[in-house]
Amino acid sequence: MEIKEEKKDGIMVLSLKGRLDALTAKSLEDKFFGLIESQEKLFAIDFRQLDYISSGGLRVLLKAAKALKKDNGKIILFALKDPIKEIFEISGFITLFSIFPDEAGALKSFQ
Repeated sequence: MEIKEEKKDGIMVLSLKGRLDALTAKSLEDKFFGLIESQEKLFAIDFRQLDYISSGGLRVLLKAAKALKKDNGKIILFALKDPIKEIFEISGFITLFSIFPDEAGALKSFQ
């Protein structure tokens, strides 16, 4: 999995590409917590190029969201492909995160 980061209007946008599974979840976790330690609190996660997410990937998102909640931080997700959105629905994670169809909507929601 590839993770690209870009800061836009004070929001850290992480673009994920490939598969977020048991083998790659640790790299996302390390990225999140490194950024959280450097005082980043607002995240928009771009799922446009993510092909698969496992329970390990969901766990990382939940762990990061809990860590951020303590400091009034936030994670917003956008551009989920239908199979990934279905995983969020089945797991109940659809109610835990704000999900937007595109980047513009996600970034605007932070205002």
